[in-house]
Amino acid sequence: MLLQTVRPNIVQAIRAYRIDDLMRAAQESGQHFLFANLTEAQSKQDVLEGIASSFLFPSHFGKNLDALYDCMTDLVHKSGPQPGFVVVLEQIPDNSRFDRESREQLLDVFRDAADYWSDRKIPFRCFYSFQ
Repeated sequence: MLLQTVRPNIVQAIRAYRIDDLMRAAQESGQHFLFANLTEAQSKQDVLEGIASSFLFPSHFGKNLDALYDCMTDLVHKSGPQPGFVVVLEQIPDNSRFDRESREQLLDVFRDAADYWSDRKIPFRCFYSFQ
């Protein structure tokens, strides 16, 4: 199985992995598959809205990095036992409106979420690519 070759709590570039294979591996292992195609996003707000829409966050989502972290951790944790997560952020913007610092801040939220789930012994794997 594909997921056995990937550390259970990690945020990494998608590189050699195919999205369809990751989705299938998540389904086969009974884990949540969360996918956001951010091709159209240009700004931090666009990225957060794209993730919120793709991941079906509640309408009261605050559209900031703290709210993103809360939705990826506490909100989900409170909904009951979790089997694990495979997250794909495809085509994160790489432009002046969403620069390297913005990208690192976004990925830090997912790194923190990976740590959160690791503490609870639940796998959380996040894969990303840039535009």
